[in-house]
Amino acid sequence: MTPLLLGHRGTPRLHHENTLAGFQAALDAGLDGVELDVRRLGDGTLVIHHDSALKDGRELPQMQRKDLPADVPTLAATLAWATDTGAYVNIELKFEATRPDDRVHRTLDAVLAYGLKKRVIVSSFNPLLLAAALHHSPSIERGLLIHRAYKFGPLDAVPFAMRRLKAAAMHPMFPLIDDALMTQALAHGWRVNTWTVNDPAEVARLVALGVDALIGDLPEVLLTAHPLPQTVP
Repeated sequence: MTPLLLGHRGTPRLHHENTLAGFQAALDAGLDGVELDVRRLGDGTLVIHHDSALKDGRELPQMQRKDLPADVPTLAATLAWATDTGAYVNIELKFEATRPDDRVHRTLDAVLAYGLKKRVIVSSFNPLLLAAALHHSPSIERGLLIHRAYKFGPLDAVPFAMRRLKAAAMHPMFPLIDDALMTQALAHGWRVNTWTVNDPAEVARLVALGVDALIGDLPEVLLTAHPLPQTVP
């Protein structure tokens, strides 16, 4: 089985990250979908953007939709694109405060409204956001983002949270993945989706370990996970 291949914020080496043009380019290159980030404007509009501020310094929580640059898509426009194209989408929920706000349930409601329940996984570094997602829409899969080895090893702090969140997948940064992590994930029935993989040697290593999804900036690197068809001489 070959892993799911997702463009990290689209195709950030070719287009501005988290834009519809970049998302479409990821599909056109042969990827299965994209990973993207959801933030909230001050007027409640949910938008696709990684940082909490634009490059010109304007803070998103202080902005309204009318002030939004044309290349920053709304969540609604992005989900409409996914519906039209059949893309798989990993939605990372960004946060400015520890406690969940309305972006969690409104994101999930939008996923359901666009009929994308089977083609979306919601991820976050913040377990409280994923707990809120579980409470609001348990049918939409959740993935716990992991960016470092925790005090007693990368997995020792994870199983409790994964079970409490009823998470379908863990999303560790790729250097954390080894045989031990994959063995424990398999034992618990968790998928392993990893980021940000931009080296063909790492793609080969991770595919051999059996990861379920690769997220990266370079479509041509991710596509090395798919073996080329054999030609008959």
